[in-house]
Amino acid sequence: MKKTIYSTDYQNLTTWLKEQRLSQSLSMRDLALRMDVPHSFIGKIEQCERRLDIIEYLDYCKALEISPKDGIDLLIK
Repeated sequence: MKKTIYSTDYQNLTTWLKEQRLSQSLSMRDLALRMDVPHSFIGKIEQCERRLDIIEYLDYCKALEISPKDGIDLLIK
């Protein structure tokens, strides 16, 4: 079984998160400040070098002020 970090679904989710960040004109550093994490955390997520757990995903969505359900719906479709 292939690790989920390399799955198309995970890549789609991280691409969606990046698009949400960019649509708000936020840099990785801006988002990292909102989340109180190093900016490298954001870069590793967006480059699929690090996998988000569910709590981190919720924090990411909260920092972007987006609905986590929208990202889940993207995966279900």
